[in-house]
Amino acid sequence: MKLSKITLAVLGASLAAGLGVTAYAASGQSGGAEQPYQGLTALGYPAPQEGQLVHVPPTMADLEEADIHPELKKVIRRGYELFTDTQQLRGKNVFNDMNCSSCHLGEGRQPFSAPIWPAAITLPGFRGKNQHVNNLEERIAGCFAYSMNGTPPEYGSDDMLALSAYHQWLATGAPMYPDQPIYGRGFPAPPEPELEPDYARGEEVYQAQCTICHQDDGAGHYEDGEYVFPALWGDGSNNWGAGIVRTHTAAGFIKNNMPLGQPNSLSDQQAWDVAYYMVSQERPQDPRYTGDVDETLELFGPTFHRNSRYGEVREHDDHRLADHANTGEKDFLKPWNVGMPRFEELSE
Repeated sequence: MKLSKITLAVLGASLAAGLGVTAYAASGQSGGAEQPYQGLTALGYPAPQEGQLVHVPPTMADLEEADIHPELKKVIRRGYELFTDTQQLRGKNVFNDMNCSSCHLGEGRQPFSAPIWPAAITLPGFRGKNQHVNNLEERIAGCFAYSMNGTPPEYGSDDMLALSAYHQWLATGAPMYPDQPIYGRGFPAPPEPELEPDYARGEEVYQAQCTICHQDDGAGHYEDGEYVFPALWGDGSNNWGAGIVRTHTAAGFIKNNMPLGQPNSLSDQQAWDVAYYMVSQERPQDPRYTGDVDETLELFGPTFHRNSRYGEVREHDDHRLADHANTGEKDFLKPWNVGMPRFEELSE
């Protein structure tokens, strides 16, 4: 396939970003904080602190050499393929332009980009978003319902088993339920900015730093009809229930990972401003929508939307965000897993 200039540019940036992950993988082992991690610290990431759990996930090359059953290798490999190319489930489980790896960079291994292996060692666990104990499959299902604006594979299905197996493979050697903080977990938000996040300033940063991959309209980038970079808003993006619509989460992702290949190159203020601009754009409705924005806010504002712009009025055009019934490409609002009650028979 002939590559355009934009693709060559961003592929070069991807390789630059990958150098830090490679150095990380080559220099560390689970449980230690004494390794130099030059690849990451040179990119502006903090060095591991004493007492943190430091885990370097195995690679797919490690899988080939692993002393495990070949049938298990096949399933883990299938999970990897689904994780990095979730678009193969388009129209069945995925109804936007996202892959799992759109948010969890570096095949789900990259620190400070919500690496996925911590889920395998901290679940089952209570999740505030749905107010009950979740297992790994349910956590993955939530990504399909919100980030993929779709509906998840059934619990126990081949695809769900494969994705779970891949998560657990990346956690190989890490302890269950660690009692120390995990190095590089999640999308750590930068310090609070000196100035309140601003839409106009954020738009300026976006135009200067982000449009090469995500376009002026936030629709992402396709090359010869193939998805390359994700949509940041609109029908091709995550819906209003996805974690990254929260301003602090978006700021953490942007500061630690964007522009691609140049992590930590934006100031804290720029990261907050462009995050604010991004989460001030429309996207498909939250699957928990009751038919009324105010009622939905009353139900889910305390546990989730207090950190998003859901239901707020946009400054420059008086548009009330999320005041619509648009579900994007899918012809339903609520997937089967959203709102599913759990443990109702248990007493206090």
